[in-house]
Amino acid sequence: MSQQKKRLIIAMTGATGACYGVRMLQVLREQQDWETHVVISSAGLVNLKYELDMDRDALYALADKTHGINDIAASIASGSFKTEGIIIAPCSMKTLAAIAHGFGDNLISRSADVALKERRQVVIMPRETPLNLAHIRNMASATEMGAIIFPPMPAFYNKANSIAAMVDEGVGRVLDIFGVDAEGLFEPWEGL
Repeated sequence: MSQQKKRLIIAMTGATGACYGVRMLQVLREQQDWETHVVISSAGLVNLKYELDMDRDALYALADKTHGINDIAASIASGSFKTEGIIIAPCSMKTLAAIAHGFGDNLISRSADVALKERRQVVIMPRETPLNLAHIRNMASATEMGAIIFPPMPAFYNKANSIAAMVDEGVGRVLDIFGVDAEGLFEPWEGL
């Protein structure tokens, strides 16, 4: 009997930073033991087209399974469907608020809610600046429920020479949380 692949949900919202979700899917596509499930909001599709000149079909081609934003009956909407968790990259403040307040109004916020209730990993890559108090409180609430808030802020000590290298560093560090082999995406800090 073959071993079951580990499942990971990659969700993308209308915040800027579509490159993070796309790059995660590209990296996971090369991993033999991982199965990806992607869901993207309508605003996420707008950003995908604007920022990367990609459409839904090109995005879906990177994933093993795809789900519509309003498909609340999808497999990933149930705790009985085993996943390692969910990465929301990028995460809008609207989606963060929905997660922080348990408002599962679409498949992204519902899938995050399921992962939280099942004590699975939830990594939120919020993309907004500056932050107001509601944003900060929502991040605190999500953290108190077990989510990891991972803003896509580049490190400068590694002296990355391109935007792609900065994106890879963030993607590699997030995937490392799930135990994905992210070798080559970033150099762990070894000290001086």
